Amino acid sequence: MLSNVFTETFGVEHPVVCGGMTGVGKAPLIAAVANAGALGFLSALTQPTPEALDAEIKACRELTDRPFGVNLTILPTLRPVPYEEYRQVIIENRIPVVETAGSSPEPHMPAFKAAEVKVVHKAVAVRHALKAQALGVDAVSIDGFECAGHPGEEDITSLILVPAAARALDIPVIASGGFADGAGLVAALALGAAAVNMGTRFVATDEAPVHRNVKDQIVANTERDTRIVFRKFKNSARVARNSVSEEILEISARPETTFEDIAHLASGARGREAVLKNGDMEGGLWWAGQTQGLIDEVASCEQVVRRIIAEAEEIITGRLAPQIVPSPEPVR
Repeated sequence: MLSNVFTETFGVEHPVVCGGMTGVGKAPLIAAVANAGALGFLSALTQPTPEALDAEIKACRELTDRPFGVNLTILPTLRPVPYEEYRQVIIENRIPVVETAGSSPEPHMPAFKAAEVKVVHKAVAVRHALKAQALGVDAVSIDGFECAGHPGEEDITSLILVPAAARALDIPVIASGGFADGAGLVAALALGAAAVNMGTRFVATDEAPVHRNVKDQIVANTERDTRIVFRKFKNSARVARNSVSEEILEISARPETTFEDIAHLASGARGREAVLKNGDMEGGLWWAGQTQGLIDEVASCEQVVRRIIAEAEEIITGRLAPQIVPSPEPVR
């Protein structure tokens, strides 16, 4: 068993996280992650109202008696989001840990701290992680360039970003972006992280509430089958390679292009309906990380977590141990 400051702080068995994923972070998946001994986050804004989030939390508790959290992504939107009401549902349900993302969690920190809710903030740069630490968060999830979703604009991979964050911070660092197996977990721990966050790997599980075509496509894809879109608009996002992401890149290459020219292709609602729900893999954008190249089967969350931990332990005690021998004494 790999116990450390992360597992002790958040009351879980393994240093493995399934971060919040819009349209995917629902009760069946997050309960399965929790039952496997890892830490999963329901996606608050996947639920259309705070009342729906309350129902989803209760549904998750019907499926597990282990700890789980809620992700609260704070972003500017055309339609105002009642963040304070979602926050109150989280607090009233005595959720032990919240994952914040997007904008600064500062407006929500006093309420969460007063309710003894731990906060994990997602960041894509060390300077942002330091700001979050100064606000009093309990851990930072740092996203390297390999990740699905928004990796920032600086293209810094996890191999550099994780140890840079670990050196700069006094709180636990969760390594995100490029992790899908036991070898990655060992590497993250060696780089100074206390846990790994996996998104794409958990989408390709039996319990993920997405169409089977999505899971099979992740298995079929390689590490080359992602694209970075929206870079022109300073909102870079890593998505799966398909006809829609290729068309967005083609249109974006034109000097006169504005975001309105690609908005119909970029619609999150379109991607969730066409791809995640109906399995039309060319019907819209869908998030995927470069870890597609490391995923070779769809399995249960229990199998995924168990294999990752077993592989990590075997690497630490088996494969690496014989290679680590004392240097011979110098001849005098």
